[in-house]
Amino acid sequence: MKKALVLAVIAFISTSVFAQTKWTVDAVHSSVKFTVTHLVISEVEGSFKKFDGSITAAKPDFTDASINFTVDVNSISTDNDMRDKHLKSDDFFNAEKFPAMTFKSTGFKKLTANKYALSGNLTIRDVTKPVVFNVVYGGTVKDGYGNTKAGFKATAAINRFDYNLKWNALTEAGGATVGKDINMEIRLEFAQAK
Repeated sequence: MKKALVLAVIAFISTSVFAQTKWTVDAVHSSVKFTVTHLVISEVEGSFKKFDGSITAAKPDFTDASINFTVDVNSISTDNDMRDKHLKSDDFFNAEKFPAMTFKSTGFKKLTANKYALSGNLTIRDVTKPVVFNVVYGGTVKDGYGNTKAGFKATAAINRFDYNLKWNALTEAGGATVGKDINMEIRLEFAQAK
């Protein structure tokens, strides 16, 4: 009886371990973008060109997903070299000292058929804070090469001052030159590991 119980436990553990599926970012079909208000009256757009991430999940609806994501801060682009240099400086990201932003999930809760709340810890510079992304799951399909792909769009707003992105200047009217809220839009296509 003891032997049967041990074998059942081993079989359960093996099934649990091998049922995990890993997905990796297909960077060619993904993007990491942000917007921030400028002079209170308009928005400036930017993006990060280099990033990587993975999902590990056993359930097909990803509700048990563990998600990790990294962004190369030095890949920031706002289509203005002088502004990009300023963003990489200690006034904002200090990319020399803190070259990566990271996100580690703590939960992926299904709200409706294709909408989720992704909670996790976002680290920018030397500050880690909890954040919740609103996620739309686009679905899972096989591409023309036999690869299984899954698509997601994640959005969130963070207060940049919470992460020591501290530079600030006021306009003549007293408004901030650069807004405090950063709106992030992350579109990701993941490829299932074979």
